Amino acid sequence: MFREAGNTGGEKIIDNYERRLLYVPIIHTEADLGSMGGTVAKSGRRQFGDAFWDSHEETVRGFWDALARYFDSIEVEGFKVFQDGMVAEGDMGRKIVEEVLKTGSKNYELLARLLHRGSILVRTEDIDLVKEEHRLLSDIAHSRTKPERLHAAQKYELLKNKLLDRRDRFIAGRIDWTLGKGETGILFIGAYHNVKAHLPSDVRVIEIKDAGRVMQYQRLLPVHNAHKKHFQELRRYLTAEVETMGEDMKGT
Repeated sequence: MFREAGNTGGEKIIDNYERRLLYVPIIHTEADLGSMGGTVAKSGRRQFGDAFWDSHEETVRGFWDALARYFDSIEVEGFKVFQDGMVAEGDMGRKIVEEVLKTGSKNYELLARLLHRGSILVRTEDIDLVKEEHRLLSDIAHSRTKPERLHAAQKYELLKNKLLDRRDRFIAGRIDWTLGKGETGILFIGAYHNVKAHLPSDVRVIEIKDAGRVMQYQRLLPVHNAHKKHFQELRRYLTAEVETMGEDMKGT
């Protein structure tokens, strides 16, 4: 038995593990990328055309809507929320959420709803590591010439895996340090991350969406025409209702 009906109308997740983590691999929207978002969108429309990019943005909205419906269906009071890129907590963390929410971020819209319902925002990342990645990506987005862009992209490719691993280890450490016995956490994290590999064994990981399929959708974006059937299957999976009953709730 992995779910128990709560008195509030939502569902309460239960199991025999001391600590639980609802693992949510995410797709960043244009709003999540800040000043780089517009550049990414323009590049996507130029490369793939308006019709396809509109379809992609519709898929991403549907993905976040499905996640929102799932979290609306369960009791989340007291859950600790860990967020990709979140370098603060308390009043400062809430201020960040409010500011990003104004940009139209679907991620932060859901985050704000969880906090309003009694979830607790936890500082998730090392600010220096986040700044380092932002600087590398910003150098690519704001390159003025093709050689500059190529140099910036090569530098990012050289450093990104090591930087991602450092971030993942830090995030896993924060979860281990702040998630107490009997507590449940929610982690919103980019699909290319592998935080799970660094978590202690007593943290029960429950994937709300399959990270492999979320990542595969993003990898196939540039070559979707060569994998049309599989790409459409992934689109349908992303926007489908979350299913975590039965065997799926046993996690990894």
